[in-house]
Amino acid sequence: MDIRRAGERYRGGDPAAGIESRHAFSFGSHYDPDNLRFGAVLACNEERLAPGAGFDEHPHSHTEIVTWVVEGELTHRDSTGHESVVRHGDVQRLSSAGGVRHVERNDGPEPLTFIQMWLAPLRPGGDPSYEVVRGIADSTPYAVPEAGAMLHVRRLAAGERTAVPDGAYAYVHVVRGEIRLDGEALGAGDAVRITDAKGLEAEGATGAELLIWEMGQR
Repeated sequence: MDIRRAGERYRGGDPAAGIESRHAFSFGSHYDPDNLRFGAVLACNEERLAPGAGFDEHPHSHTEIVTWVVEGELTHRDSTGHESVVRHGDVQRLSSAGGVRHVERNDGPEPLTFIQMWLAPLRPGGDPSYEVVRGIADSTPYAVPEAGAMLHVRRLAAGERTAVPDGAYAYVHVVRGEIRLDGEALGAGDAVRITDAKGLEAEGATGAELLIWEMGQR
């Protein structure tokens, strides 16, 4: 188990433009050759956008981009014609494949916070695709077969337990609240990278929300 605390994330974004970013992995100008990826996960960014702020149209390719809104509303538009407003409880996925451009903005009246995770596909190329699963139910797994990964969304009450999936790689991100995992206390923004997970359980120390990536050997 490799624990990475929220305060250790690389700071980025453009605060003057209302954009604050926290990067869990090497990202952009924050290059760290020892922190490039874990399993399929290339990035886990916490983004905070003030009302009216956002990322202008920019390109992506050969990346599976999965977004979880913590609070507020995220407006998405892309070059394949999709436009959506994504809210807490929705899972958004953009398969950039051979190439796509998109815009991400906070067009709502309240601050926006979202977690965006980038995964490496098993094979490059292909056609881009987009989907939003509205109000995903607790414990419902969300498959990203292009990356050989499965996302588990868990919402725990205090004292409630959930299994960390056994597997070659598991990545646990605490969205909100506090948990205990193998004797370690974890809070919002903390993450754990687990290799060869077996028989682990997370327990809510308070009400908590977790994102857990289950990944096989690559």
